[in-house]
Parts: sequence; C-alpha cells; structure tokens
Amino acid sequence: MTPSVPAPPPTTGTALHIVPGADNDPVFVGVGEIKSGKFPDRTHVQALTQVGVRALKDAGMKPADIDTVLLIPNLHSFDEQADLIFSRMVEELGLNKHAKANFMVHSGGSTSDNAVRVASGLLSAGHAKNVLVLQAELWGSADLAQMITMLSWNGIPKQWERPVGLHFNAIGALIQQRYMVDSGSSPEDMAGVCVSLRKWAQLNPNAMFGHKPLTVEQVLASKMISDPLRALECPPLADGGVGFVMTTAGEAKRRGIPGVRIAGSGGCVSHYSIGQETELSVLGWKIAAERAYEQSGWGPEDADFGEIYDSYAAVTAIAAEGMGLCKPGEGARWILQSTGPGGEFPLNTNGGLLSAGHTGVGGGTALLAEGIRQMLGRAESERQIEKVDRCIVGGSGGSYMDSQVLLLEKAATR
Repeated sequence: MTPSVPAPPPTTGTALHIVPGADNDPVFVGVGEIKSGKFPDRTHVQALTQVGVRALKDAGMKPADIDTVLLIPNLHSFDEQADLIFSRMVEELGLNKHAKANFMVHSGGSTSDNAVRVASGLLSAGHAKNVLVLQAELWGSADLAQMITMLSWNGIPKQWERPVGLHFNAIGALIQQRYMVDSGSSPEDMAGVCVSLRKWAQLNPNAMFGHKPLTVEQVLASKMISDPLRALECPPLADGGVGFVMTTAGEAKRRGIPGVRIAGSGGCVSHYSIGQETELSVLGWKIAAERAYEQSGWGPEDADFGEIYDSYAAVTAIAAEGMGLCKPGEGARWILQSTGPGGEFPLNTNGGLLSAGHTGVGGGTALLAEGIRQMLGRAESERQIEKVDRCIVGGSGGSYMDSQVLLLEKAATR
C-alpha cells in the first residue's frame, strides 16, 4: 500500500532574497560550450578546459580572476569524476594559488539549478568573488553496455523495481503513457514535441542533430523502445560540455559587463522511487513554480521564453503545464503550435536534450547556459530571439524525483 503523503507546506518564501541591483546580487556574465555528438578523440579534461576558456572569454575575464571552481559531475567514468574532486581543473586552468575552493555539486539533471543556488550563496555572502562552473560528459563515446547498466541501476530501487528490469526509458514511457491518458494527447502530439525541438537544433551549430530535419511521420516510424516511446523520442547519449561564470552585480558593474540575475528559485522533491509517485502526469512542477513565482514577484505571463528539461516529450509538456505556460492537458499540443522558431513563446532554443544531445548531468546545464546566452544577446543571429528580458528555466533529476525552477531576468547595468 502506498503511504499517504502529507500536503506540501505553504509556499512562503524562505529562500535568500537579494535586492535587485545590490552589489552582492549574483549574476551570470559568460557562457562557454562545445559541440555535442560523438567525439572519441576528445578527452574529458580537454572538453572541460575548452568550455572553461570559452566561458571566461565570453565574460571578459582571465583564469586568474576566478577564485572558486564548482564542478558538475560526469557519469561516464568515476575515475575521471574523482580527478575533478581532487582539483584537476584548478591545475589545468593555471589557477594554483589563485583558487581558494574547488568542489562538486550533484543532483542529477537538476544539478545546474542547485549549483546556481550554491554559487549564489557564496557570492552574496562574500565567500567568493568570481565562480566558474564546469561540466563535460563523454556519454556518446562511452562503453554502451556500461552506460545501459548504469541507467538500469542508478536511482532504481534494488528491492522492488530493479528485479523487474525497470530502466530510464521505461520510466520515461510510464510518465508519457500516463500523461497521454490524462491529457488526451495522441502519439502525433507527442512526436510533435520532438519535431519542434529539432527545428531549434537546426539553428544551433553545437547541436548533435542540427543537420537532420525531422517529421512526425519519421518519429512514429522509428523503432518501438518502451511503449509508447519510440527511438526518436528517446534522448541520444552525447559527448559535450558547457560552463558559465557567475559574479556579483557590483563586480559586473565595475568591469562594465552585462549580467543576468536570478529573480526567483523554487523546487519540489516529490519522490525517490517512481513507483511511489502518485501523480505521474503532474510531478512537482506546480509546487516548484509557485515557490519561484512568489520569490520573484512575476509569473508565467511575464516570461519571454523558456528552457525546460526535455529528456522525454511528456516531461516537458508536464512542466509547461505546471509552470502555467499553457492550459492543463495542452502541453504537448502547445509546444508544437507555439514554441518553435517564430512561435509566440520560444522554448528550448538550443534544441533541447532530444536534439542537441543528452550530455548526462549536463543536459540541464546546457539549457541553463542557452537561457543565459539568449539573455546576453550572444546566440547566433538566426537563433537569437528578440525579447529576452525574462526567462524560465526548469530542471529535473534522477527518476524525475524533483522539479526545479529558476527565473532569470536582465540585471541593471548601472
């Protein structure tokens, strides 16, 4: 019998509130990224170094400006992850003696959201001046059998769900099946989400599948993987990397560089075992969004675009509904009709995990970086959207155990 779950506490704002424009207001000032795909000759450290150098250049900084390195872990190798914990990147970037802290944050696909919270706290409290966040993954080149084993074990309860063969595509299928029943969405509606994302990927030179157009018919004709999910509805494992630089509004003003601030943050941890989630077509998105909106003072109607975790179409549709971006039950259809290039609400403008590539824990980081890039006006001309004052970013970790929402807005320039 499923135990009763107490109602969530009132969404009174308990998070740290920073006055917009205050000198200690944390802001993003630069991003760096490398192409996603399969690059067996590109090493993990090489990828991390490249995104770090690019992020610093984008921020108008040099390595010696960084005093804190915050790592987002990889999943392809525990040995290489250990190197990160032991300060490998501090040495690779020439930060010996300059850096005062090197550490890692991990919460699966929502790691970028939580890394931002940690970095923000350090900056606003004065414990850090400039923070470099780095992530790189070699999922596309890793041993496939080992990765399948990992995705069939990690986060899947060994007592009950692991023995029956549950794996992450099956978890995605359970969520999608429940969502389709509750929303009345058709297979064509769900395939349309993938098509909309591919249109954005075609404008992104770093996307894994930016060179391949996609149709609903192609999605539905692909191999059935875990009913109702077909091959082209499952996220492709990719090599890739992304990094970003955070500082304070006061430091950004001193340097004369633009920034993007965090207007609000909200989250909801809803379960560990997917078998204990009683609302598969809802998850924790509504609670997380309400908490973020309360802190920011603005809501979904005020956002100009979004970057929402999309390892499966239903996850993104459910999130869009929970965030109030569209009517309940209309998420999948809304994404196809309204969020592609030229649409009224641009969504996942890098192509998302489903077309830009799933870089493990970094999938959500890439979406966050895309939101920052758009708000700084630094996307390619064909992909740069016009109105970028406010952005909604959503991440989810593990077996969609948590829903995390960050609300971004342009920082004051003076």
